[in-house]
Amino acid sequence: MHGMDLTTTWVGIINLIVFIVAYFLIATEEKYEINKSKPALFAGTFMFMMIGIYYALNGLNPDPLHEEMTKLIEEIAEIYFFLFVAMTYIETLIERGVFDALKFKLISNGYSYKKLFWLTGLLAFFISPVADNLTTALILSTVLFTIDKNNKEFLVAGAINIVVAANAGGAWSPFGDITTLMAWTAGKGEFVDFLYLFVPSIAGWLLTAWLLSFFVPKGEPYFDVATEEKPTIKEGGMAVAWLGVSTIVIAVLGHQFFHFPAMWGMMFGLSLLKLYSYKLNRLENHKGFDVFINMKKVENDTLLFFFGILSAVGALHYMGFLEYIHHLYDKVGPTAANIGVGFISAIVDNVPVMSAILKSSPQMGIDQWMLVTLTAGIGGSLISFGSAAGVGVMGRLRGIYTFGSHLKLAWTVLAGYILSMILWYIQFEILGFY
Repeated sequence: MHGMDLTTTWVGIINLIVFIVAYFLIATEEKYEINKSKPALFAGTFMFMMIGIYYALNGLNPDPLHEEMTKLIEEIAEIYFFLFVAMTYIETLIERGVFDALKFKLISNGYSYKKLFWLTGLLAFFISPVADNLTTALILSTVLFTIDKNNKEFLVAGAINIVVAANAGGAWSPFGDITTLMAWTAGKGEFVDFLYLFVPSIAGWLLTAWLLSFFVPKGEPYFDVATEEKPTIKEGGMAVAWLGVSTIVIAVLGHQFFHFPAMWGMMFGLSLLKLYSYKLNRLENHKGFDVFINMKKVENDTLLFFFGILSAVGALHYMGFLEYIHHLYDKVGPTAANIGVGFISAIVDNVPVMSAILKSSPQMGIDQWMLVTLTAGIGGSLISFGSAAGVGVMGRLRGIYTFGSHLKLAWTVLAGYILSMILWYIQFEILGFY
């Protein structure tokens, strides 16, 4: 719970302006050629520093502020280290040539751009419930980029498809998305309850994918059998892939059964990767890799963006700006409010929005908690940086998949979102099937 209402004080007004300006710079990243992490990090750190100054000037007790920041650091660290390990694994798989081999397999089969578009989308939808939406989106956008680095039309449509599919796939699994994980651990639904969201999730994604497929160029990626030699996966490449899968499984099971934060299992997985690289280098004649060199290639821009945006939203929450969520539920009722949450979570990253709803904990039945899980999960796809998956892919396809390029095709995502809402209503409210 935040300390006091600071929304009408000078510090509240200054911080709100800083947040809006930072948000504008994040949204217009291409135009001003400024990494999204710069304004996000500045806003997130500056806003709390201003609150600290306000407390000092007014002789207030700083303990509640200190407690809030400590709790926020813990929340951010969980996401930060989770992503850091996932990205390190992906960079190691790239270095071992695993993605080049996968790309060769896809292209040498003579698949057209359309077929590759559908294939990557389907994989995203069915891998994300197990591997979480962000890791899935990072892996598949890397595959997309290795298929054809230059075909912008294919890459943009393919990237939106992967983000939407990963978020929709993550919405019907308790650990498929950070927001579903939060709702599940807060006891808002049992494991099985989330599985009932499968129909609205897949139908919404399929409609968006079908509409997007009209923007996928005809033809197939250039492939010359004579010059393209089959890439070989370097020593230990597949072992790293299996270690990566095991790491996710350990993180999920550790969270489920032993109540460890998910990042604890991920960091354990990182230790396994480092031990494996030691084995390859020392015991098998320097055939291995250096984990630290792979870490250098990790998208720090994405990680620092998360730190900044979660801090900034944390500051807004502390000052009392998120209280409107309570009023929203009281005024319009849970169904309309929960559908609105999807649009809010597109603008403000869906993790802090879900966190704010769980903190205010409005009185709702299982059907409504499932609806808000669905809308926070898939509503984040409406804007490129509304979800972890979108932010990850923006980092991976920098300059190609951007706020602007997503916005041009956002109507396809909106159509799928509306269909998901209609099907939720039919299934949960009319048929009572949950």
